[in-house]
Amino acid sequence: MAVSDPALASLVDRIRVAAAAGQPLCIRGGGTKDFYGGAPIGEPLDMRALAGISRYEPSELVVSVRAGTPLAELEAALAEKNQCLAFEPPRFDEGGTVGGMVAAGLAGPARLSMGGVRDYLLGATMINGRGEVLSFGGQVMKNVAGYDLSRVLAGSLGVLGVIAEVSLKVLPMPRAVATLRLELDAGSAIRRVNELLGQPLPLNASAWWDGMLVLRLAGAEAAVKSALQSLGGERVVPAMADPFWLGLRDHRDEFFVGAARAVDTGAALWRLSVPAVSPPLKLSGEQLVEWGGAQRWICTSAPAATLREAAAAAGGHAVLFRARDKAGGSFAALPPALQRVHAGLKKSFDPAGIFNPGRLVPGL
Repeated sequence: MAVSDPALASLVDRIRVAAAAGQPLCIRGGGTKDFYGGAPIGEPLDMRALAGISRYEPSELVVSVRAGTPLAELEAALAEKNQCLAFEPPRFDEGGTVGGMVAAGLAGPARLSMGGVRDYLLGATMINGRGEVLSFGGQVMKNVAGYDLSRVLAGSLGVLGVIAEVSLKVLPMPRAVATLRLELDAGSAIRRVNELLGQPLPLNASAWWDGMLVLRLAGAEAAVKSALQSLGGERVVPAMADPFWLGLRDHRDEFFVGAARAVDTGAALWRLSVPAVSPPLKLSGEQLVEWGGAQRWICTSAPAATLREAAAAAGGHAVLFRARDKAGGSFAALPPALQRVHAGLKKSFDPAGIFNPGRLVPGL
């Protein structure tokens, strides 16, 4: 991207002025993830003018897109070519942008089998805290070998710099999709999914809640048909299955609607990342298990320390996803050595500390 581009040049000017004045900037697209991480601080830096698909080569399975582009617009363009973002980025509301998708680093139900945002990020152009436009990675798969700094941006919540453009790997939509449900308790469901993951099955997504395990199969027609015959359970018709998976992706299904009501009355929604084979966590509150057991959603009034200790004991970590009070921080404190690494990256990319201060962890 050339700095002569008016939208990019405007952002560069704003950043240089802010850096000189030590003025914090809150990088913002559609604002659909303002709730995630630490509270937004600083003057809004609106990214929506920097929009549009720069390059799309369906035959190469690569798209380059500006950060302010609405996510819905990108996915519609891909759908016209029967392609998709395989990691199913969630839309918590209308207006989410591609830059926010990468900065948040969140993935939907298909994360179980397809990987996350970072796995599909081929390259990126960003603006650092000096107002310099930097490019990392490439625009085709063969150019992305070894360590790639663009992938550090995925999940960074904007603390390193302003994402201006990204190149993403896309995939064809699966030819066949089917959903099954089985009545199982949490422990049996976790064991069952992990057994299935060790078999050559087109298992694409899983979710367990309230005694019911739901599995989504996706892939070649023959593979899905064979799996349906061997797995048993009750097949869910597409008219019910499709809204379920979309609701799970976008946090609009029954579990998350109930969690939102509970958060309004003082509870909190936690996201725990643990080894998939971990047995059910003995914590109070409603729980929903995704990704074969690797992602556990818990809506509870239990103290933060209880959640973080339980996650750590299982070999994982806990994130305070939604709450009225996040005074204790959204993310667990980093070990000193890792904190130094993060601080070093922040200093290198954003020496004046103006980008999204405190959004990821305190002090960054």
